[in-house]
Amino acid sequence: MSDIQKEKEELIEMFGIHFETLHHFPPLASRILGTLIIDSCNTGMTFEDLVERMSASKSSVSTNLNLLLKIGKITYYTLPGDRKKYFKPSPFSERLDNYLKMIDFEKKIIDKMVSYREKTISSPQEKMNLENVKEYKNHVMEVEGLLLKTIERFKEIENKNKS
Repeated sequence: MSDIQKEKEELIEMFGIHFETLHHFPPLASRILGTLIIDSCNTGMTFEDLVERMSASKSSVSTNLNLLLKIGKITYYTLPGDRKKYFKPSPFSERLDNYLKMIDFEKKIIDKMVSYREKTISSPQEKMNLENVKEYKNHVMEVEGLLLKTIERFKEIENKNKS
């Protein structure tokens, strides 16, 4: 195995571990996503490519591809006259959009928590909890603003590269 091939395999494994631990993806889905990120920049990869690369059964690869499609981490395209699907990671702007949805839901929880705590506060500990929750909301709002800027920048890059 060449040094560059070894480096690629290590990178895919790092992606795999990252997606397993941070996003709780199954191991095969994690490695498929890592492989697509590394190897599908130009043309995408077919189902058959992935079955061969992953050394996994067709049903396992299919199940994990469907999971990744469902949660918006990957997409596919087809070519006229070709029945194959070519899988690629979803554009960064779309993948980050999922984080915005999580942040939006978290803001709703925080608002309900603040409202509840303001109605029920009865001790110094609960007052401190309220202050912490309000400060956490400030943090979430900052993250949301940064994420919106980043998504906008990715969309600019993606649109420029489509031309």
